[in-house]
Amino acid sequence: MKLFEYDNYSAETQAKWGNTDAYKEYSEKTKNCSEDKRNNLTDEMNNIMAEFAVCMKNGNSADSDIAKELVKLLQNHITDNYYNCTNAILVGLGQMYVLDERFKNNIDKHADGTAEFICKAIENYCNK
Repeated sequence: MKLFEYDNYSAETQAKWGNTDAYKEYSEKTKNCSEDKRNNLTDEMNNIMAEFAVCMKNGNSADSDIAKELVKLLQNHITDNYYNCTNAILVGLGQMYVLDERFKNNIDKHADGTAEFICKAIENYCNK
């Protein structure tokens, strides 16, 4: 699934977060993105998710140094390309990765349990 397939969910996204500073920043940062740029960002995000899956499959815990590095990579990717991803926002995203079946299924395509692992890694990282 390409990241910008979520355009199908734009009404839902705007209803939930349209009045937030993060959404306004996201809109500004992405308004002139070409399709190639959007696809590259999607690929980068998918690569980060795949790295979490490898981390998990290699037996690392959600509070391991490598998991923490991946959380920071994820947070930086979001901040650099979409909006300022504070720790509070990041924790919310981690929870959404598990609670929203659309996200969970997309993330778990890398390996079963990846979404839950990412959620736990984010919680550990943000509660350091």
